[in-house]
Amino acid sequence: MKRMYIPVEEAAKEWFKDPEFVAAYDALEEEFALAEALISARAQASMTQEDVAQKMGTTQAAIARLESGRTMPSTRTLTRFAEATGTKLRIHFVKEKPVRPRQTASIKTPSRTKA
Repeated sequence: MKRMYIPVEEAAKEWFKDPEFVAAYDALEEEFALAEALISARAQASMTQEDVAQKMGTTQAAIARLESGRTMPSTRTLTRFAEATGTKLRIHFVKEKPVRPRQTASIKTPSRTKA
């Protein structure tokens, strides 16, 4: 049997037509942002997860969990991560985006991408 593959961009166009999907996606924005910041800091330091783990006195698996975005680490852990990667932790507050009006499934939404 031949498998048919659908490009993620094509699937995402359909997913973003669903208001419930959009709401759930938007709710994860902070987790994605933190995960992206951690991975970026490690990459800019040219370090592996194992390198960071050794400097922090923890395991590679613990660093993988931090970078997954599924957990919310303490500021102490984030500070230790920053020190291990030769960076400084800075926390700031930003104004919330206005609430989007509820869209119906028949309205086409523009394609969105998050890296």
